[in-house]
Amino acid sequence: MLNSIAKTLTAGVSCLGLAAAPALAQSPGPFVYTVVVPGGEFGSAAFLAELLATLATAKAFCRATGDSALQVDCLSERLEAAAGIIPEDTDYDEVRSVLQDTSGRLRQLARQNRDPDRRRVTVSSASDPAERTNRPLTPVRASAQAAVNREAARILDDAATVLLRSAETAQDRQTQYAQIAAAIDSNKVLLRS
Repeated sequence: MLNSIAKTLTAGVSCLGLAAAPALAQSPGPFVYTVVVPGGEFGSAAFLAELLATLATAKAFCRATGDSALQVDCLSERLEAAAGIIPEDTDYDEVRSVLQDTSGRLRQLARQNRDPDRRRVTVSSASDPAERTNRPLTPVRASAQAAVNREAARILDDAATVLLRSAETAQDRQTQYAQIAAAIDSNKVLLRS
C-alpha cells in the first residue's frame, strides 16, 4: 500500500511539474509576414472601390435612421468608420487624416448642439441588424438643426476642398482624390432634408 501511495504521489508531482511549465510552440523556421497594401501607381482600384462604397453606404445608413436630429453625428460616426478601414503608412494616409478630421469636427458640432431632452442612441441598420453604429449618436436639438446642417455641409465642403487641393501637386492622385471628394460631398444630401 505504501508503494502505491508513493507511486501516486510521484505521478501527481510529475504532472504538476508539467502543468507548471509554459507551453512552448515550435515552428519549422523563421516566419514570413505578408502585408497587403494598396498597390499600383497610386493606391489600387479595388481599395478605392471599397472606400467609395463605404462612403456611399454611409449616406444610405444615415438616411435609413429616419431621424433628422441624428444625421450630423451619424455622418461623423460613418466617416470615422471609413477612416478606420484605411491602413496606416499607405498612399491613403492623407485621406484617412481628412476623414478623421471631418468626423471629429462633425461630432463636436453635434455635441455642441445636443438636444438635452433626448438620449444618445446606438442605431442599427433595418436591413442588417448586425450593422450598427460603433458608438451612440448625439441628437441635435430641433431649434438648431438648420444652422447645424449648414455648418456640417460647410465642413464636408472643406474636406472635399482639402483633398482636391492636395491632389493638385500629384498627378497620380487627382482622379482618385476627386472621386473620394465627390463621395464625401454627396453626403450633403442628407443635410438638406
